[in-house]
Amino acid sequence: LQLTGEGPGAEPGGPSTLAVRAHPRSVPVAVGSVLSSYGWFILLAAVAVYVVVQKVSRSLAGRPGGAGAADAAEEPDVVVRRQEALAAARLRMQEELNAQAERYKEKQRQLEEEKRRQKIAMWESMQEGKSYKGNLKLSQQEVEPGASTSTVPKSKPNKKPLRGGG
Repeated sequence: LQLTGEGPGAEPGGPSTLAVRAHPRSVPVAVGSVLSSYGWFILLAAVAVYVVVQKVSRSLAGRPGGAGAADAAEEPDVVVRRQEALAAARLRMQEELNAQAERYKEKQRQLEEEKRRQKIAMWESMQEGKSYKGNLKLSQQEVEPGASTSTVPKSKPNKKPLRGGG
């Protein structure tokens, strides 16, 4: 490096300025001396900056409102249509749930009605002095012939007892 000002190449009577002239050979030497002195610090700083940039980019990408907020600001019609579709889907699901609840209630009402009829039949049979179990067998036999007239009740063959007599 040479400083110019008052020296052999300076103009006499000119302004006294300091200027730095760099020779092509002196630049790599200066960079080399800086790297040799502070190389590890520069390397560690570069790695730290890289790690910080990666973490920041991951946190911005993972944020649910980060990229979506910009899209929503650009296209409000899309957001409105999406919200309307979501509301319609919720309404459909609610109507389906209500229909299922009505079917369940109707089924429960039918079961309660059947229980009530059985209790009435049992009470009437008890008032007449008949056993309820016999009445059930009669009502089942009445239903079976109506359903299938060609079936004939089979008699059970005599089976041996499971335990021995001794």
